[in-house]
Amino acid sequence: MKLTVYGTEYRRAAAGRRAKALALALLMLFVCALGPSCAAERPAERELFLMDTYMKLRAYGGKAEEGLDEACALMSRLDSLLSVTNENSEIFALNAGSGQPTPVSEETFELLSIAARVSAKLGDSFEITLRPVSKVWGFTDGPMRVPSDEELASLLPLVDDDKLTLDPDVGAVTLPAGMQIDLGALAKGYAADKAADLLKESGTEAALLDLGSSTILAFGSKPDGTKWKIAVQDPKNPGVYAGTLGISSGSVSTSGGYERYFEQDGRVYWHILDPLTGRPADSGLLSVTVLSGSAAEGDALSTAIFVMGVDKALELRRDGGGFEFIAIAADRIYATPGAGAVFTPMGEYAEVPLEIVN
Repeated sequence: MKLTVYGTEYRRAAAGRRAKALALALLMLFVCALGPSCAAERPAERELFLMDTYMKLRAYGGKAEEGLDEACALMSRLDSLLSVTNENSEIFALNAGSGQPTPVSEETFELLSIAARVSAKLGDSFEITLRPVSKVWGFTDGPMRVPSDEELASLLPLVDDDKLTLDPDVGAVTLPAGMQIDLGALAKGYAADKAADLLKESGTEAALLDLGSSTILAFGSKPDGTKWKIAVQDPKNPGVYAGTLGISSGSVSTSGGYERYFEQDGRVYWHILDPLTGRPADSGLLSVTVLSGSAAEGDALSTAIFVMGVDKALELRRDGGGFEFIAIAADRIYATPGAGAVFTPMGEYAEVPLEIVN
C-alpha cells in the first residue's frame, strides 16, 4: 500500500513557513501604484500564525495601527477558544462533555448559533458534527488513512447538527454523548467578521484581511479608488492563479480538495467529506469560491457547495440568495452573474469555457 500525504496545514512542524509561502503565492493583496498619493497612504500591516494558518492583515486610516493590535488580540483569543485539538479550548471541553451542558464564552455561543442556523439552511451538505468521521480519516489529528465501511457506518449516526442544544439563558451548549463538533469550516470566517467589526468601530477606514487565502474580507475604499483584487487559486496547480476577482467590499471564501488530501494506491482522498456518506465529496467540482457579506457564512457555503454541486447550489441561491459563487470543474468554470462579472480568468483558464448559471 502506497500512502502520500499532502496539505501544509496538517504538518504543524513546518506549517508557519509553508503556509506563509503559500499565502504569499496565492493572494494578490493590495498594491498601489508608485506615486505621491501611495507614499502618503501606506497601510498598517500585521502578520500572524493562528488557526493553523498564516494570516496577513492590512488596514488604512489614522486608527489602523491601534485597530490591528486589537484585531490580532481578538483573533488570538478566538483561536484559543475554538481549536478542536487544544485541550484547553472550549470546543475540546464541549466534545468531552459526555452529554452534559458545557458553559461557553459569548463568542463561542454566538458562533455555534450561527453554525446551527447555517446548517439548517444547508441541510445534509453541511454538518459541524462531522468531527468523529473526519477524525477517523485522520485529517485533523492524523495519521491519514482510509477507514473501513464498517467504521464509517458506526460513526455516521453521530453526525446530526439538529441534536446540538443551545441554552441562551445560561450560555451553555449540550451535545449527546459520543458526538463531537469541529468549527473549522466557519472559525476563520467568524474571526474575519469579528475583526472587521472591531476595526470599523476603532475608526479604521479600510482593510484587507487575508486569513490564509481561503478566507478573505475587505471593507472600505482603497486609497487609489480601485477595487480590491483577490486571486483565485488553480485547484490543479497550487501556487498558480486561475483568475482574479475585483471587489469593492465583502468576503471571498474558497474551498477545494487541494487544501488537504492524501493519495493511496493511486486514488486521491481529500478532507471535504460528504456528511451523508462520510467519504470525500464527489460533486465533480475541484474548488468553490463564494462571495458574500459574511465571511463565516461564506466559508460554510463554499464547503457546502463543494459537497452538493452546482445544480443544488443554484436551488439554494434561488431560495435564499445573498451570495454569488464561482465553481471550477475539470473542464469548465461555472459562475453566477454577479461573480462572473467581477472574475477575470488567467493562464489556461482564459481558454476554459466560462458558463454563467442562474
